[in-house]
Amino acid sequence: MEKKQGKEDFEIVKDPENNKKNYIFQKDGITKKTGLFIVIVLILLITAVVLSGVFFEVQ
Repeated sequence: MEKKQGKEDFEIVKDPENNKKNYIFQKDGITKKTGLFIVIVLILLITAVVLSGVFFEVQ
């Protein structure tokens, strides 16, 4: 016997006024600071890869 599950209704970003429990990100300061940190780290990593390619003269 196969159990059928109802349609999952989740959101990517949860508004603070919304009481839903199905969400991935929350609109608050921690999420914004973490997102900014991840973007900065990715930019630094991409810059490091480009500079190492220039420095070692990859052909």
